[in-house]
Amino acid sequence: MVDRNERETDRPIPADTSRSPPEQFVEQANVSDPAIYDEFEDSWPACWERAADRLSWREEYDTVLEDEDAPFYRWFTGGTLNASENCVDRHLESGRKNHVAIRWEGKHGERETYTYRDLYVAVNEFAAALRELGVEAGDVVTVYLPMIPELPIAMLACARIGAPHNVVFAGLSADALATRMDAAGSEILVTCDGYYRRGDAFNQKSRAENAKLSLEADVRTVVVDRLGAQLPHVLGEDEWDYDDLREEFSGETVDPVARESEDMLFLMYTSGTTGDPKGVVHSTGGYLAHVAWTTRAVLDVEPEDTYWCAADIGWITGHSYIVYGPLALGTTTVMYEGTPDYPDRDRLWEIVDRNAVDVFYTAPTAIRSFMKWGEKYPDRHDLSSLRLLGTVGEPIGPRPWNWYYTHVGGEECPVVDTWWQTETGAVTISTLPGVDEMKPGAAGPALPGIGVAVVDENGVSVDPGETGYLTLTRPWPGMLRTLYDSDDRFVEEYWAQFSDPDANEWRYASGDTATVDEDGYVTILGRVDDVINAGGGRLSTMEIESAITDVDGVAESAVVGRSSDSGDTKIYAYVSTGGRSEANAELRRLILESVESAIGPIAKPHEIVFTPELPKTRSGKIMRRLLEDIANDEELGDTSALRNPEIVGEILTDRDGG
Repeated sequence: MVDRNERETDRPIPADTSRSPPEQFVEQANVSDPAIYDEFEDSWPACWERAADRLSWREEYDTVLEDEDAPFYRWFTGGTLNASENCVDRHLESGRKNHVAIRWEGKHGERETYTYRDLYVAVNEFAAALRELGVEAGDVVTVYLPMIPELPIAMLACARIGAPHNVVFAGLSADALATRMDAAGSEILVTCDGYYRRGDAFNQKSRAENAKLSLEADVRTVVVDRLGAQLPHVLGEDEWDYDDLREEFSGETVDPVARESEDMLFLMYTSGTTGDPKGVVHSTGGYLAHVAWTTRAVLDVEPEDTYWCAADIGWITGHSYIVYGPLALGTTTVMYEGTPDYPDRDRLWEIVDRNAVDVFYTAPTAIRSFMKWGEKYPDRHDLSSLRLLGTVGEPIGPRPWNWYYTHVGGEECPVVDTWWQTETGAVTISTLPGVDEMKPGAAGPALPGIGVAVVDENGVSVDPGETGYLTLTRPWPGMLRTLYDSDDRFVEEYWAQFSDPDANEWRYASGDTATVDEDGYVTILGRVDDVINAGGGRLSTMEIESAITDVDGVAESAVVGRSSDSGDTKIYAYVSTGGRSEANAELRRLILESVESAIGPIAKPHEIVFTPELPKTRSGKIMRRLLEDIANDEELGDTSALRNPEIVGEILTDRDGG
């Protein structure tokens, strides 16, 4: 165990200092040969056979990549497989039936453990029940569950019978659920009676029922009893109890349905914070191969590990790196139902300590909260089991990177800062922890086999250090195949801007801005639409926020624009100190000086609003759209995805002088 009390953990670390992975990590890393980059480049696209080799195929594929109908690329065509079989059955056959598949930690300290044998039984019984309810291969099943074991069981049961699943984050509203079910043409719903939000029971079934009222189709519903006597419920017509179904089909097995590599595994709708939700389609073979390969190569996961991705399965991170990636490798994956600060702010470190977690993967937003709370919370626990740390979801600046590296990893764990999207399906930009140096604040180079370019508005690569648009220059196995029932929108939104169809040259537009340095390390600056036109210049909100959070005493910040009568945009900065310092005129002055020094007078906020917290979704992302609505005195949109909706009222009250 690293003795954190004897180390100078608070000494300043230069933000631009590169770090090599620890020698002891490299010696055991799954990927440690730098030649892998050249090997992938020299044999592309055949290099991706390495990813496909992580899977068990019913029928071997004929072709690694078919690109004749670009950008509708097809991977591992001719091959058939089943995702449920790859994540469950084959581990029993390899003698790992008693190995733990899922460790579940409940909101109030409940714990459940599923071995691969237990998971096999549960998945088969529920798959049999779904078939009895009329679900056939190709039917879309909507799953509206919190972080309980029945969620991955339902996903794998759907995959077993060839039914694509459409998981809707449990915190979304009834309207959001109805919109997604309607768009997917889904007529079967798996939900629960309720779940805990902080210490209170929340009625999920009522919200599901409200959603069904607006749907024309008759919906068959399976209800998981999560809360028991705390929230009694009555089953209506076309509703079944999950446990009763499991009991009815106890001991039954269902042969996994062989699926073509390009058959849809699941449908995932984007959060819908801007514009209409988009139904991202992911295939079976390419997606599963990509997540399995990156779980092993980037996150360095081995079957013997206890691995924890502290995301929600309702979003793509949970699909890829709680369910499909680790289970495809046969490892132990941890699921946690609660929040990082309940019942206390050391809850996550308690779980790491008790379960001897080897690899921990979380969001920069969470890390900034950990910083705000202080190192005393991780210091309470033995974190020496940790071998690797990861971040996902948004850019992470040097300060939180260094804090994470020092106070959680004990300066002995590599940190992989991964960039990818719902649409990419799996990690595409990151260091390989056993090969590459780490640069705090930079995600890293493109992974082997991935093509990346940062370009200007004309598609021409920018010089190192210059800001541009992040593009992917060639296809990758985990990529989205299309948008559900919207091929034209798929081409228009992702491929039209920087591609030349006449020359059959296609580039994926990520929607992110970035810079790239001389070593090929990419630094993500934020979304293309996270730009403020102020004083005649286009300013990245990420750059302004970074300058603000560089000020000692600032925990987090979010920058938005307020339209003015003159046609210009005024910069509004929402700043949380997290109780680390007093929100006063001196702190305001330091913030303005930091922004002016880092970017220039043009970027100085017109208004700085201090707030105890920033509004965040339950997946930990700051909901800037709401802050923009507040700044512009506009009607607030849907707040159902917020984990702290009360903070919106506090900000409004402060703004109105209440």
